[in-house]
Amino acid sequence: MSQHFDTLETRSPQEREAALMSALPGQIANAKAHTSAFAQLLQDVDAESVNTRAALARLPVLRKQQLLERQQALRAQDPLGGFSTIGWKGMVRTTGVRRIYQSPGPIYEPEGHAADYWRAARAMSAAGFVAGDLVHNCFSYHLTPGAWIMESGAHALGCAVFPGGVGNTEQQLAAVADLRPVAYSGTPSFLKILIEKAQETGQKLSFTKALVSGEACPPSLREWFLQRGVAVFQCYATADVGLIAYETASREGLVLDEGVIVEIVRPGTGDPVPEGEVGEVVVTVLNPDYPLIRFGTGDLSAILPGMCPTGRTGQRIKGWMGRADQTTKIRGMFVHPGQVAEIVKRFPEVSKARLVVTGEMANDQMALHVETAHLSDEALKARVSEAVRDVTKLRGDVHLVKSGSLANDGKVIEDARSYQ
Repeated sequence: MSQHFDTLETRSPQEREAALMSALPGQIANAKAHTSAFAQLLQDVDAESVNTRAALARLPVLRKQQLLERQQALRAQDPLGGFSTIGWKGMVRTTGVRRIYQSPGPIYEPEGHAADYWRAARAMSAAGFVAGDLVHNCFSYHLTPGAWIMESGAHALGCAVFPGGVGNTEQQLAAVADLRPVAYSGTPSFLKILIEKAQETGQKLSFTKALVSGEACPPSLREWFLQRGVAVFQCYATADVGLIAYETASREGLVLDEGVIVEIVRPGTGDPVPEGEVGEVVVTVLNPDYPLIRFGTGDLSAILPGMCPTGRTGQRIKGWMGRADQTTKIRGMFVHPGQVAEIVKRFPEVSKARLVVTGEMANDQMALHVETAHLSDEALKARVSEAVRDVTKLRGDVHLVKSGSLANDGKVIEDARSYQ
């Protein structure tokens, strides 16, 4: 059995680059012809001329906030903001969507009918998942596409899936005891919770391998898992573009997926940075249904020199190195500055707020500091706490602070976590 998912992983870098650049003009043309958003954004662009990385770098970067704003502006006629070539009855595009998801923002993403739509099977294969494995999938099946990304990849490999979702720890552990799945997919923090809870009761989990995403998994945590019998691999994916990069047995960075064109640009610009320099990850995805061109993920990373020792010849990135903007991923969920503003708008007693995220990876803690004259108002505190959960879908502490006490530095979200 080959250690590689397919022959695309071992083709020469020159062959890969030629294939990607050959496919790029067609994708630009598809986006212009079949989406109103790119027809406007790229109206002066000759699609056939965009066949090199230099030409691609001259196109504008589409940032998540722009995607959100366009979706909000066009919600009455096209909730997907004019970026999708597929839809459903009554919309601009009347067919093609299998599912629609809502990620925090809210931002809506379509899923088409292609097998392994987000290309997750490649990452699962690199993590040692094989046909016949039972995968205990602990990403959320509610609203967001995380669970479906993994499930479609597992099915493409021939794996069976137990849809565990998130929470209900004791019930999930009972299912693990009964079904004995060998593989786990989900966030590293929830895997850690499952293992620790099982240890308390003397239960030996059947997991031997895992593919995690949604959070960073530093070497110290990966070693913690290995000491407990689970070989954990990471993949980097987003709800918008699917798989971007994945970890291999070499444990040297993440190999870029074969279905995307990745650039590392200087934050706040669209200018590619030299190899090795940290910048924002910008992705062009070769998906005809949702043809996002130069999509700025807001994540920081850098290109690693050389090739993967496993024989895969694609470029590698160092992995997730933080955020290029204030949009922050907490417990696998993105929280946007606009969501903090939405919370503030609900309370006339609150003049300003700052969300502070602390802790270490796999142990995120968040607290909303709100300026108010009502420092002793416990009812206000409780209502703000409820709003935090309603808007962000996450639990967090609330601190009432006096007016004028928060720093005047323009920050709405402060990421004060340790990434060591």
